[in-house]
Amino acid sequence: MSDTNSVYQAYQGNTYLFGGNAPYVEEMYENYLDNPGSVPDTWRAYFDALQNVPALDGSNAKDVPHLPVVNAFAERAKQGGTKVVVASGADSELGRKRTAVQQLIAAYRNVGARWADLDPLKRQERPEIPELDPAFYGFADADQETVFNTSNTFFGKESMPLRELLNALRETYCGTLGAEYMYTAEQNQKRWWQQKLETIRSKPAYNADQKKRILDRLTAAEGLERFLHTKYVGQKRFSLEGGESFIVAMDQLINAAGVTGVQEIVIGMAHRGRLNVLVNTLGKMPKDLFAEFDHTAPEELTAGDVKYHQGFSSDVSTIGGPVHLSLAFNPSHLEIVNPVVEGSVRSRMDRRNDPQGKQVLPVLVHGDAAFAGQGVNQETLALSETRGYTTGGTVHIIINNQIGFTTSDPRDLRSTTYCTDIVKMIDSPVLHVNGDDPEAVALAMQMALDFRMEFSKDIVVDIICYRKLGHNEQDTPALTQPLMYKKIAQHPGTRKLYADKLATQGLGETLGDDMVKAYRAAMDAGKHTVDPVLTNFKSQYAVDWSPFLNKKWTDSADTAIPVAEWKRLAERVTTLPDSVNPHQLVKKVYDDRAAMGRGDINVDWGMGETMAYASLVASGYPIRLSGEDSGRGTFTHRHSVVHDQKREKWDEGTYIPLQNVADNQAPFTVIDSILSEEAVLGFEYGYASNDPNTLVIWEAQFGDFANGAQVVIDQFIASGEVKWGRVNGLTLMLPHGYEGQGPEHSSARLERFMQLSADQNMQVTQPTTAAQIFHLLRRQMVRPLRKPLIIMTPKSLLRNKDATSPVSEFTSGGFQTVIGERNEAIVAAADKVKRVIACSGKVYYDLVKKRTEEGSTDVAIIRVEQLYPFPHKAFAAELKKYSNAKDIVWCQDEPQNQGAWFFVQHYIHENMLDGQKLGYSGRAPSASPAVGYSHLHQEQQKALVEGAFGKLKGFVLTK
Repeated sequence: MSDTNSVYQAYQGNTYLFGGNAPYVEEMYENYLDNPGSVPDTWRAYFDALQNVPALDGSNAKDVPHLPVVNAFAERAKQGGTKVVVASGADSELGRKRTAVQQLIAAYRNVGARWADLDPLKRQERPEIPELDPAFYGFADADQETVFNTSNTFFGKESMPLRELLNALRETYCGTLGAEYMYTAEQNQKRWWQQKLETIRSKPAYNADQKKRILDRLTAAEGLERFLHTKYVGQKRFSLEGGESFIVAMDQLINAAGVTGVQEIVIGMAHRGRLNVLVNTLGKMPKDLFAEFDHTAPEELTAGDVKYHQGFSSDVSTIGGPVHLSLAFNPSHLEIVNPVVEGSVRSRMDRRNDPQGKQVLPVLVHGDAAFAGQGVNQETLALSETRGYTTGGTVHIIINNQIGFTTSDPRDLRSTTYCTDIVKMIDSPVLHVNGDDPEAVALAMQMALDFRMEFSKDIVVDIICYRKLGHNEQDTPALTQPLMYKKIAQHPGTRKLYADKLATQGLGETLGDDMVKAYRAAMDAGKHTVDPVLTNFKSQYAVDWSPFLNKKWTDSADTAIPVAEWKRLAERVTTLPDSVNPHQLVKKVYDDRAAMGRGDINVDWGMGETMAYASLVASGYPIRLSGEDSGRGTFTHRHSVVHDQKREKWDEGTYIPLQNVADNQAPFTVIDSILSEEAVLGFEYGYASNDPNTLVIWEAQFGDFANGAQVVIDQFIASGEVKWGRVNGLTLMLPHGYEGQGPEHSSARLERFMQLSADQNMQVTQPTTAAQIFHLLRRQMVRPLRKPLIIMTPKSLLRNKDATSPVSEFTSGGFQTVIGERNEAIVAAADKVKRVIACSGKVYYDLVKKRTEEGSTDVAIIRVEQLYPFPHKAFAAELKKYSNAKDIVWCQDEPQNQGAWFFVQHYIHENMLDGQKLGYSGRAPSASPAVGYSHLHQEQQKALVEGAFGKLKGFVLTK
């Protein structure tokens, strides 16, 4: 015996893989092949590594359990031979089994993902799902080689032995990619997924260059985090470590999207991994990021924001051509950016005349806990397939770190099986994928994009990974997650695992280390890590915001229109085709408006608003108006959509006069939204943030309902410009007025907007006449200033004749921030005025009525129509007319702790003359916006009006 043989025999006798251990190891390997989670972690890691070794034929085919094959042939031998039998429908037992095979196939398609190998930490045991076990259908080992018809699958064979079919099903649906799609109602979509998945058994076939690209992106993802971790110790950055495959996903998505013809991708995401995306996906210069850590970056904004909330845009080159990438600015309120992104995408689609969204792609990145827990996701999903809000399908990516925030018990995470289950409400498919298999992640992204482009529907890729560090870098997650973080501490990292796999496949032993060194060198030099980033490319669809920057709210605007234009437009918006048969009430509205257009009667609010829209679209300004009941108007004052009362089909028979103003007019779009405030307002903010040339209006059904969208108001509308430099001209119409309708239908919470007003950030107004709303809406577009416009719109004033205006006030003048005393006799005897009442809104008409009843001639009433920015110059000019007045009274409908009182008192005081006293008349402080008892409302209203004319009480401020 040679020395070599002696050594080999000794090795066989001593290594744990041979000798007496061989049967034990073989049995354990069989168990692993059947259920990887059934063996100890050390053995699982060893067997996992074996799967990376190419098969003898050079393919990446995985090993399959041997024991069922052996048992099947043994059973055949007992029964008289091993001849393969083809199932025949004539045999009742075989017929039953044939049906059972179809049930088995359906089971794997439906719930096979529950057995998928998805957890990189390998913590969870495989659940008991009897319908995935052949024994559930009565199959025994003897049936393994029985051949069944498989023509309804896409495994490439008309018939297959049960053993081979079972292996194919498990490879396809129980590997590192688990698909959920069978709940969709559309059969063609189900078959599409079956063909996509089963044809390749959910396994990609990437070439060497593609694999190196994947490793390069993993290296970049890990490299940036490790660089920042050592250079900026303890600073918050919300590391992506443990989820590096997300950068692979983004790289695959962007390049594949470019090939399909996508030219813009708008991304919304929270803070986890955001810095990584900025540098490694969008191409932000690392040195610019380092400057933010070093506090040497320019600080040009009034307030600014932390670095992991910042947005960015760039143009990158793909095989299909340049693609513009936009990462939306995002506050810490998780998921609230989602509808904002969707609105931005819809705006870009409209600008490109791309109704199917083939050129613009929304991508939303979520955390697992936030996706399941935040209600704005449900609202945004509900918008996805409605006419006014569809964006052609969104690609959702979940960075699923399996921990949420710091939740220590999975039973407290959610009430659903998966964090993605919410998307089943709109039949969106979900691809769950193991983050430790970056090739599967890339494949999932390619399939997701293909599905979105084919069916224009939302799709979710759930990357199941882990979070190496705490919620932030100052957190100690082991405090609440000791077991998980023991596992994480032992994990070598996705990049290392993949580099080792490629080395095993012969792509180079030092390939991984070489890439790490190259990336570190780029970091040290502060160079680009995305190549190529296009620096001189500009799309023809890019928006020029420069005309709207550095403007002042005091800049003038010519908002009146010529008499001839008024008449022409009035005729167009009040003329209905003979084919349209309006309701008699609507016909009267249009007949009255025709008379208003001719000047026969004064113009009411509805006509004034309509004429503002008509004049704007005729001048080339598109209008987008949305909200609950916006077509008709909550209080039936608008009727911008006329419904034919004799129509025979539900989806026909509407006419929109404002779409027929002129031959080459701009679009007028009015949308009755779903019953949502938060997502719809976020959507409209996003739309306006990308289009300064469109008048974008969101109208609340009642002003109180804006409560449901308070996060959008606080984090975007009020502060977006000072935090991020984002200019936005969104208009909010909020019905407001105390008319006895109770706590939830009276107040638009004016005080909240006043509290948020600073730094010239927005305009808060309360117009009281038809002419005022006309000029205000026109001013929002004609004046080159883009600031959010908050309008406290009326209810009863919509039909109050005192609030109407003659045509002359539309063909001359403009929006008046302050309206002085209208009684000419009082103005003429200004030196005899002893009291000036300042007010805003509907209460003005109550005060005038009371003064008329009392016959008072020594009280002047001033209306403040713009509360912020406060019109000091105009207000002071009016107040100065009454220099002999001793008392100034602010009168309001709202309780004293609400409304404008606390915010305007110092403005009024600033403009008073020495010796004048300032008092308040209004409702007493209240925890509720309004009372619900009708008689109490009337008593309060009477008292506050009388108090405005009576002796000063309570708080009095003397100058």
